[in-house]
Amino acid sequence: MNFVVTIDGPSAAGKSTTARGIAERLGVRYLDTGAFYRALALKVIRSGAPVEDPGAVLATAHASVIDSSGSPSHAHVFLDGTDVSDEIRTPEVSEMASRVAAVPEVRRLLVEWQRAMRESGPLVGEGRDLGTVVFPDADVKIYLDADLDTRARRRCRELQSRGIAVRLEAVREDLERRDDRDRNRADSPLRPAPDAVTVDTSGMNLEEQLKAVLDVVRAHPRCPAGPAPE
Repeated sequence: MNFVVTIDGPSAAGKSTTARGIAERLGVRYLDTGAFYRALALKVIRSGAPVEDPGAVLATAHASVIDSSGSPSHAHVFLDGTDVSDEIRTPEVSEMASRVAAVPEVRRLLVEWQRAMRESGPLVGEGRDLGTVVFPDADVKIYLDADLDTRARRRCRELQSRGIAVRLEAVREDLERRDDRDRNRADSPLRPAPDAVTVDTSGMNLEEQLKAVLDVVRAHPRCPAGPAPE
């Protein structure tokens, strides 16, 4: 069975940057499960499928081909053969992705797609239910967290750096709404796996949180050695 590291946690806790950094250092595949939901959300928006109708959303999912490729630091997401890496990172898509992810039938389908990624080799994956649902037998499980104000500031800076005009308070309210939906949905709610190591990144910079997680991962006896130094 291929070595798997799962990194779960709420929005803007640092999952993506940490997972990419760990995958890069270990020389393994990076799996962004949130991108699957975002890509599907983008298709729901474009197609006009009624998100209130679970059957319509599931039909849209079945009619979609979602894939990813590239290195951890330059990962690309494809929807029906088209690169949508930039289009899926807007606040509108983020909100729709949270709603799409709350549909149990859709989650079960996407979990099947995500589990299949393990066949390609060792991986570091990030999402909201990787350690509890997708890969409950993962070798290492990390739960990244941070306080709401810290996460709101991070997300606000991220969006503004991409030229998206947002207000900090609006971002904070959006994260709070998504947290509530993710933690209280009936299917696969956001929560730490019982055997996960929780890392609070509130007072950490990127290098500090990478080191904290990498120390846990490399302590596992099956951890890949990583690429040879140049």
